[in-house]
Amino acid sequence: MSAASELQRAGIDFVLLEARDRVGGRVESKANCLGELYDTGGQFICDDMPEIMGLARTHGKTLVETPTRGDTIAQPPPHGRHDAEKVSAGSMALRRRLRKLDPNDPALSGLAVRAWVENQQAEPAVKMRFLSLIEGLWCVPAGLVPLWFIVDNDRRITNKVSELQYFLKETMHSLAADMARSLGKSLLLSEPVDRVETTASGVMVRTIREGYSANEVIIAVPPVMARKIIFHPSLPDAINNALASWKSGTVVKLLIRYAEPFWRRTGLSGSVIWVDPRGLYACDASHDDQHPALVVFLGGPIAVEWSSLGEEALKQEVLSRLVVALGSEAGTPLDILLRNWIDDTWSGGGYSDIVEVMNAIEAENALRRGFAGITFASSELSPSFPGYIEGAIIAGRLAVRPIIERLQSASATNASGS
Repeated sequence: MSAASELQRAGIDFVLLEARDRVGGRVESKANCLGELYDTGGQFICDDMPEIMGLARTHGKTLVETPTRGDTIAQPPPHGRHDAEKVSAGSMALRRRLRKLDPNDPALSGLAVRAWVENQQAEPAVKMRFLSLIEGLWCVPAGLVPLWFIVDNDRRITNKVSELQYFLKETMHSLAADMARSLGKSLLLSEPVDRVETTASGVMVRTIREGYSANEVIIAVPPVMARKIIFHPSLPDAINNALASWKSGTVVKLLIRYAEPFWRRTGLSGSVIWVDPRGLYACDASHDDQHPALVVFLGGPIAVEWSSLGEEALKQEVLSRLVVALGSEAGTPLDILLRNWIDDTWSGGGYSDIVEVMNAIEAENALRRGFAGITFASSELSPSFPGYIEGAIIAGRLAVRPIIERLQSASATNASGS
């Protein structure tokens, strides 16, 4: 939609094909049993993300500052308030140490994040928390993540303030819906692309029902989804190998609604960081005092393990750990809204895809270069905030600008009779 908006402003005809029956991709909202809308996909933004913040203001959205007053709890016992700050600070120190590495250093080749962490000088709890952070954010086992990839990827996540600083009262998905309305009839829903054919005269994009002829095509879906499309003729080996190098993570999100924000009575913020199990995190997501709620994220192996138990058992696993962390009232919510993104039909299972092949250092660049009228533009390829909503906006805009220049140049040439 970001790319389409740029085409619209430039006066260039386009059609936007969306596989789902809604817009937004990994941004979506659903109502809980109380009839309240919550973001079940991408939700949080911050002042250091100028593109999404600008869009929110342009469309008149209400920023809700994520409640953070009070103490954070570290888990499991015997960790608690006394360890939370120390463990978090130690984990961030490791993250800063990682960012100083050179992703092109041959010494990093074949080295996974977990192996690097195990060799660092830090307390065991700090190492475990850092691995939990990795698996929570990138949603895959730390032992399978190439170190060079995390170094390169994490350097592009440049926020100085918390990335959980704000969410939108009207939901993030309402912003996606606003963008969709501005695109009018050029946006078509329930049109999954299954084939892209390059011809001497342009590109033919085919869905189950229709074929669309174009001068150029932008593939703005995650790499794991892009490789499910049939390309004819086949893409160059460099691009096929690049697409094959990506893996989608696994994440489950729960919005847990309570009658009151009981955690605040004892001076807690509602934030809980787990050293073990890895990839588990909770924080306050209350819209206001009348709508107290916690959001809980499960990323990586834990999302797969607990999902295998079934939805109700997964909810009970989460509640039991919240009870230990925050007290007995955590076990009696008014509602639990659960969104399991594992094996999602149109986006994979995590916040973003990651490169899982240890030596595939050129995987991103190969996709950025594209091929003969085909441009790849997923959030994962963004030079800033890859895998975030901010990154999606930037990737779309960067991808479409040279296309606009080419089409406008061709139009000017034709108009002059040259």
